[in-house]
Amino acid sequence: MSNSLVSNTGGDGVRIDVTPESAGWRFLSFANVMLAAGQSHSDQRDGQETAIVPLAGSAVVTAGGQTFEISRTSVFEQMPQIVYVTPGDEMSVVASTDFEFAIGSAPATGMYPTRLIVPEEMKSEVRGGGASHRQVNHVLAPPIDAERLILYEVYVPRGMWSGWAPHRHDGVDGSPYLEETYFFRMDPGNGFGMHRNWAPEDGFDETVVMHDGDTVLVPKGFHSSVSCPSSNLFFLNYLAGEMVDKERSTPPCFHEGHTWIHDAWDNGDEGAWTQPVMQTPNLNNPGGLPLSAIDGDVPDDPYRVSGTKPADD
Repeated sequence: MSNSLVSNTGGDGVRIDVTPESAGWRFLSFANVMLAAGQSHSDQRDGQETAIVPLAGSAVVTAGGQTFEISRTSVFEQMPQIVYVTPGDEMSVVASTDFEFAIGSAPATGMYPTRLIVPEEMKSEVRGGGASHRQVNHVLAPPIDAERLILYEVYVPRGMWSGWAPHRHDGVDGSPYLEETYFFRMDPGNGFGMHRNWAPEDGFDETVVMHDGDTVLVPKGFHSSVSCPSSNLFFLNYLAGEMVDKERSTPPCFHEGHTWIHDAWDNGDEGAWTQPVMQTPNLNNPGGLPLSAIDGDVPDDPYRVSGTKPADD
């Protein structure tokens, strides 16, 4: 198993726990937590700014003497209310209903106070083209203030790619140094996706298969993700590194072998294939015989079957 894949354990409590020590990096911590109604989770992180992101359910968050009621029906239905906690403030999350949330931290000096960040503050955009259309919500990124933390939520239609052209932010080739976690959800939840990290200069190359609720680390190199054709894909990114305050808007470096696709998308997806690619004598005739030799209707495609879409949990 790859060290970059952190499988979700399920159940109540801390399901995923990524620390600088476990990840082998310097800045970023990330956890996924599930609380049953009435349960609580408390913490205090000296020298660390923290962002609490609801994923499903409702809770009361107390931090720095302030109380925030936050809720979310689903990551596929609502944008988040994020509780940003300044270094050293005590934090308490008390679940009003069953409550799933993400919590992550990075070193900080206390430039910004504890506060609630609401959807109206969050920039949103559609990126890409072709088979790489996705929506990117800047839920804690400039112009929203923080010291090191950067958070995005990304929506990838089924069968499509995110992060294309591939990019890197590991300090190589002048790129900014940022550590990153991807927390994935699938809709329907029985699907899967794949994520690749690779660094051509030193032969590092890994591809992991992730399922609903898993987390993938980006230790270095270029990276990109793709969803299977039967599930839409959501992921929550936490990033942190050497960029501080307004420098958090510094862009990554892109793989020069693939950046041409941006121009192709701008020109009506120039060069993309449409079906059928090649006109053949027996197109849509699985029997492979001339239509004049078939007695009756053209046979059905033997590889096409029907099924029932899985119900939401």
